[in-house]
Amino acid sequence: MKRAITRSDILKQVLIFAILFFTVFQSNGQQLKPTVSGYAPVNGIKVYYETYGEGKPVVLLHGAFMTIEGNWAELIPELAKTRKVIAIELQGHGHTQYSNRKLTHAGMAGDVEAVMDYLKIDSVDVVGYSMGGSVAYKFAIQSPKRLKRLVIISSTYKSAGWLPQINVAFKSWTPELFTNTPMRSAYEAVAPDKTKWSKFIDQMIAFAREPFDFGDANIAKISAPVLIISGDNDGVDKVELAKTYKLLGGNVSADMAPMPKSQLAIVPSQGHVSLMMQTNIILDYLNGFLK
Repeated sequence: MKRAITRSDILKQVLIFAILFFTVFQSNGQQLKPTVSGYAPVNGIKVYYETYGEGKPVVLLHGAFMTIEGNWAELIPELAKTRKVIAIELQGHGHTQYSNRKLTHAGMAGDVEAVMDYLKIDSVDVVGYSMGGSVAYKFAIQSPKRLKRLVIISSTYKSAGWLPQINVAFKSWTPELFTNTPMRSAYEAVAPDKTKWSKFIDQMIAFAREPFDFGDANIAKISAPVLIISGDNDGVDKVELAKTYKLLGGNVSADMAPMPKSQLAIVPSQGHVSLMMQTNIILDYLNGFLK
């Protein structure tokens, strides 16, 4: 007889997931040396960014609680061989200051466009992972003329795009869950104001608990080609993911009709964390799609 899953079980699972998530990325990280780094004064806050390489610009948007180095260390050196890579740390994350401004997808997507304005860049390819993927979807909706191609890694544009147990886990987050974790250590290592940790966690918990849905009709209107990369067991609901791909013009018989401009890649035997460890696989998809 199976034991009922309690709230305590969920909290333990979330804690293990969060620690594994951050520790794995940090342990795989390389020492990054950006060509340029600094702060862009946008929308009432200072957003930290780093740039690498030369060529057509591509913007990288990290996952929740992550930093540029923690999320992208393995991919940036390879992408920068042929592209100008612009990596951004979103509101309250990494070197970017905490703000009392409500944390929203729309606000962060607006910050991305404002950083582009600051750097005098007209249009870009955008790659977003997890929370950064949701922000990337919002950017595609809000700023369609600034987007060339969009890559979404293990993410969704609505709460229902996650499996039910993921949404239950989000609602179970508490501030105590993040005490004495690698996320806090990393935050205090680079945050402009280390005393904002508690406020940042409260803000992130409120953000995670609030349902969101950018609208099927808005996703269907995205004119830029979209590449969706997902692990087969990464917490993204594959039924909803198939619907998303169809909204983007996919799910046709390419032997009888033109091949869709958007693409869907399901990487086998991968979870939310392990998917981002598959550097060569993701890089192959990115290079093929972005070229």
